[in-house]
Amino acid sequence: MKRLHWYVIKSFLGPFFMTFFIVLFVLLMQFLWRYVGDLVGKGLSMKILAEMLFYASFGLLPYAFPLSILLASIMTFGSLGENYELVAMKSAGISLYRIMKPLIVIAILVSAIAFYFANNILPHTNLKFTTLMVSVKQQRPELVLQEGVFTNDIDGYSIKVGRKDKKTNVLYDLLIYDHTRNKTNESVTVADSGFLKITEDKKYIVLTLFNGVNYSEEPVNTRDNMNSKPFRRDKFKEQTIRVKVNNFEFSRRDEGIYRNMYRMLNIKQLTLMEDTLNDKYYEQLRTYLLQIDINPTVSRKMADLTAKHDSLRQKLEILPDSTFNFDNYFNGLDKWVKAEIAMAALDRARNNIQNLNLYQGQLTERKRTINKYEMERHRKFTLSIAVLIFFFVGAPLGAIIRKGGLGMPVVVSILLFIAYYIVSMTGEKSAREDVWQMFTGMWFSTLVFLPVGIWLSYKAVTDSAIMSTETYVKIFHKLKPRNLFKPNEKNSELNN
Repeated sequence: MKRLHWYVIKSFLGPFFMTFFIVLFVLLMQFLWRYVGDLVGKGLSMKILAEMLFYASFGLLPYAFPLSILLASIMTFGSLGENYELVAMKSAGISLYRIMKPLIVIAILVSAIAFYFANNILPHTNLKFTTLMVSVKQQRPELVLQEGVFTNDIDGYSIKVGRKDKKTNVLYDLLIYDHTRNKTNESVTVADSGFLKITEDKKYIVLTLFNGVNYSEEPVNTRDNMNSKPFRRDKFKEQTIRVKVNNFEFSRRDEGIYRNMYRMLNIKQLTLMEDTLNDKYYEQLRTYLLQIDINPTVSRKMADLTAKHDSLRQKLEILPDSTFNFDNYFNGLDKWVKAEIAMAALDRARNNIQNLNLYQGQLTERKRTINKYEMERHRKFTLSIAVLIFFFVGAPLGAIIRKGGLGMPVVVSILLFIAYYIVSMTGEKSAREDVWQMFTGMWFSTLVFLPVGIWLSYKAVTDSAIMSTETYVKIFHKLKPRNLFKPNEKNSELNN
């Protein structure tokens, strides 16, 4: 039996590692396609790009584990079924459960590794990746001079290039406006050609001009010459402009800014943050309730009900006042007094409505923030449990379809993973918007696919032919109405 177990393990580990790296590569390409606009044209070094891809690959591992387990299990048992090895094992009296037993241990081990990784390693890599990604997004793009368009990327200068030689990088027909003194177009330079380059430390831009003229207006210092406009023109054969620029060099942001975000915390830290945010949420809710302009007795009752830990809390009972008839009192007043009372009540109601709308928006945003931390805590468990669920879905499904390789297993795996992703996103969105309870929303995909895995395992153990075309053909023939296409015997006799 040990040889059989080793044979099944060897048959599984090869497809598992192969599909794991393939899935990780595909997800990494999706990441690049998503953030290509933030990376192109920033002049980033290969070291920065490699570091970013390294951290991004760690963030994709929680999704690569379940999909690779699903694909590898379908391929392994599909190949065993296609080569009639499963039939030989079952004919020798070995049940499907005993065949799957060593792989169940591996699936549990992979699930434990996924949970440890999501709780201990992934928060640190998410912190590194977020800090690096924000730093890259704030990096100024490389200076690109387009033909016939003014460029203002150089601090204090506006440059227009008539033509650019792509082979030699020579710029022709340059027009430069100098705004370094925070003035209008008082200094203009026209040059026949020139070169532009950025120093290696990316702190200075050096612009070398050839065969040009500089036009500038001279300042007037005396009152007698206020109406005159002195003008200066300087011709040159070669002129060099050296400009200091900011934010062209890459600078990392401080990691402490993002240290308390929900993706950078483990389960213990998430629980502490949830308690802190919930206390602030209910404290703010109590403050808002007490700020509503209503009856003082009702305000005292609301303050009593919203107090969390108050040993001196009094139970206030608000009873209706039946001794005062407001209608008789109000009808006995003058019209102008009635109008003042109505206007005061209307202004009071409008102010309360405005405050309630403002408070509702602030409380909703605070509640969504709390939901993000709760969702992240549940996600660390759901993605780990998904490894086991996908194994119990993929292994019996592979034994049923009996197809190995990268054909049918890949198609089935992608369809199942897309279905799981849609169900998971539906539950997460419902939990984030407080439509469902947090546990129900985050575990919705698990509650849907766990019965599917149990049902497929039962069908595989009982050798059910649910993937056989002959089964559905027989069902179709049973459902087809009888004598529908047969000629009527009476009509045939009359015709004869």
